[in-house]
Amino acid sequence: MSYKVKLQIFEGPFDLLVYLIENAEMSIYDIRVSEITSQYIRHIEMMQERDVMVGAEFLVLAATLIELKSKMLLPRIKADGAVEEDPRAELAQKLLEYTQFKKLAAALEEQMDLAAMKLVKPKEDLAPYTGEPDEYLNMDRDRFIAAFKAFIHRKRKQGELAAMQSGIERERMTVSAKQSAIRHFLRRAKGRLARFRDLLLPDSDRYDKVVTFVSLLEMIKSGVIGARQEGNFKEIEVEWKPQGRQAAKRSGNANKKNDQISL
Repeated sequence: MSYKVKLQIFEGPFDLLVYLIENAEMSIYDIRVSEITSQYIRHIEMMQERDVMVGAEFLVLAATLIELKSKMLLPRIKADGAVEEDPRAELAQKLLEYTQFKKLAAALEEQMDLAAMKLVKPKEDLAPYTGEPDEYLNMDRDRFIAAFKAFIHRKRKQGELAAMQSGIERERMTVSAKQSAIRHFLRRAKGRLARFRDLLLPDSDRYDKVVTFVSLLEMIKSGVIGARQEGNFKEIEVEWKPQGRQAAKRSGNANKKNDQISL
């Protein structure tokens, strides 16, 4: 493992130069060369006083700044009247490239730190555990087209059958039919009490429960059966009343008429 030590905040000559430009609130495109050169040389002298080894690249950039400072003192108009290119242009371009690469390096370092916090599991072949290994069929184009058409035909037929089945609804029992079933059940009970749950169908749904309850209410009202319940939500017990047979016949005829009207 290698350790990287930074002296102050500068990692190179351009790092120091960018710091001085930003600290002086200068624009890279309009560097005050005389001022920035003096500050740059002063920082190099301070580093030497602190026994910090100054790299050759720092001295090269210092010489470049001094050269630019001398060029800025000379007139840039040629004998033919043309204006020479700004001597700071090349330095400004290098500083721009340096700042851009420094930002990119910081972004990459941040991504590297984030990636170091994640654990990546390599992809594994799970085919041996799925129980369904890949199968490869050798067939020509015509056989493949025929198989695909057969597949589409089966899917279409399955869709049609599903639509037909969803449209078929099982026949619902009417109130009169349910009353007849209740009377038949209670007669076979021979005077024994029957529970409400005994009157329901084995695969009873909400509709059957409602029809059974309504049928009981109608039969209790007509006096055909008697019912009792010890308390709220307790079991409902019903019994057949032999003296209510005539009332049952009248009730059954009335229910038939009502069913015919409702149909």
